[in-house]
Amino acid sequence: MTRKYLYTVLERVYRDVKPDLSDIEYLLGLENEEDMRILFKYAEYVTREYCGDAILLRGIIEFSSYCNNTCLYCGLNKYNKNLKRYRLNKKEIMDSVEQIVSVGIKTVVLQSGQDDELNIDEFTDLITEIKQTYDIAITLSLGEYEYELCREWQKAGADRYLLKIETSNKSLYESLHPEMSYEKRLHCSRNLKLLGYQLGSGCIVGLKNQTISSLAKDVLFFKKEDFDMVSVGLFIPHGKTALKNEPLGNLNLTLKMIAVTRIVTKNALMPATTSIGNIGNSDQRVLALNAGANVVMLNFTPKQYKELYSIYPPNGNINNNAREYLNILEKTAKKINRELDYSRGDSIKQKQKSHV
Repeated sequence: MTRKYLYTVLERVYRDVKPDLSDIEYLLGLENEEDMRILFKYAEYVTREYCGDAILLRGIIEFSSYCNNTCLYCGLNKYNKNLKRYRLNKKEIMDSVEQIVSVGIKTVVLQSGQDDELNIDEFTDLITEIKQTYDIAITLSLGEYEYELCREWQKAGADRYLLKIETSNKSLYESLHPEMSYEKRLHCSRNLKLLGYQLGSGCIVGLKNQTISSLAKDVLFFKKEDFDMVSVGLFIPHGKTALKNEPLGNLNLTLKMIAVTRIVTKNALMPATTSIGNIGNSDQRVLALNAGANVVMLNFTPKQYKELYSIYPPNGNINNNAREYLNILEKTAKKINRELDYSRGDSIKQKQKSHV
């Protein structure tokens, strides 16, 4: 294919309300370095057009590593009996929130596994206390919960919810999530949307039996569901999972997936995920920022627990001192002509809808 054809496809995917699957597959299949550079540059242009130059900051607290799910790629899955589990107490969580606020970040992400022994009343009270104490946004990433409970958390002060689909292909989802239901995942996601949460989803690139076509369909799924946030992560094999012998996901394909998702979804908030930072010999998240990402999460989980939240094995690239990494990020942003944004960074989609 000629370079002219590449630009034609980019313009078509950018313009069409429902892009053609074959066009998305073509872009995800690009292998020539210059072609990929053009794709990433185009995605960067779309990012600046629809989201501005800002890199939004979030502070994440991984408050429980207990999980009743069976995800074959995740080190937190319930079959990993070698993992030392933990739950932060209220003081540890509030101290971590205070650290996030102290550096100026105005969004806290409370994340855990699917902890079936979560004390619902205490957690709801915690959301209320955080909201009453600090003028910040609260994102929850806890797994699948019923409509009424999610409404209670929203009333207590939760603003956003992250519930990643990981793959929109039903058969692939069910092969990777034994004992779990694709329909339930989708049902919970749509309930959160109905409640008015700023809603995030996402996928993992490099999963066993995943194809370019299934990834392209993921992009169309993100477009159709109109998510406020989309996270594109990279598969990293974990030694204590059923997929431990599978190959590492392809970084270039992950970056292409970020870029195409940006071009198609336009104004979704997209993180440069920690999985991308956890491969190779250096933190690769700047590559994601140059390919369409515009959010970075800094980890404020207490130091003694960080390695126990073992979704994938860390390799030491990610700076676990959030304050130090913030200084590094300031310098990185300047190098790529971006700026750090410490505001709440609410959904651009919802802002635009409120002005219609």
